[in-house]
Amino acid sequence: MKTWQQKLTAYPHLPTVKPIPASLRPRRGDGTIATPSPQDVEAAMRAVPEHRLTTVFGLGERIAAAHRATIGCTVTTAIFARLVAHASEEAKPSNVAARGAHGVPWWRTLKAGGELNPNYPGGIDAQMARLEAEGHTVVQRGRRYFVEEFEKKLV
Repeated sequence: MKTWQQKLTAYPHLPTVKPIPASLRPRRGDGTIATPSPQDVEAAMRAVPEHRLTTVFGLGERIAAAHRATIGCTVTTAIFARLVAHASEEAKPSNVAARGAHGVPWWRTLKAGGELNPNYPGGIDAQMARLEAEGHTVVQRGRRYFVEEFEKKLV
């Protein structure tokens, strides 16, 4: 079984920029779509400063702009955000030298609408603890958790 760190390097064919698929054109229009590499997603997540937030969609937009594409693939971005989060936690004992004292601040990347991601390391509780430690307020709505007024804190 591959480690999360090994999975980071398992996509040598990425990134790519291609025409937007016909199935997405009614919603997203014509143009190009950037499918990021895990390294693209890691760099974008690493760039989110303390006390600020981003969403998977926001990461996709930033990556699309970097590759001069019209849109970014949010499905691939979400998958790689999870991969990056787990790889960062997996590397914790060694990441102080390689990645900085705190690794990748994965907890600052939210799902659409400011929702916390249960697929990140430690689930909702771990992400909530880190967000609250940075001064964010997390609220529960039904079975899901959201950062209150997250829009005001976006990068």
